[in-house]
Amino acid sequence: MEDDTRLRRLKFRASHRGTKEADIMLGGYVEARAAQLSEDDITWLEALMMQQDVDIMAWILGKQTPPAAFDTAMMRDMQKLDYIQDTMKLGW
Repeated sequence: MEDDTRLRRLKFRASHRGTKEADIMLGGYVEARAAQLSEDDITWLEALMMQQDVDIMAWILGKQTPPAAFDTAMMRDMQKLDYIQDTMKLGW
């Protein structure tokens, strides 16, 4: 039950960042990958959510190298951006 609560909280935090771009990137990732996330993945994402949106977006877009703690296989998965829905269909 605790993991379900953590995942729901993570989904909310990932999609309510304060900037639409971050909402799309982070929220889209968590929503698309939620079924496969392990407890360690959730912990990593919770730590990522503590970072500034501009930094996270720069890491995901490859504009900056992420710090060692975030330079992981999961970050490389996020950098694929294959989880982002067509924003035209969403009305953005």
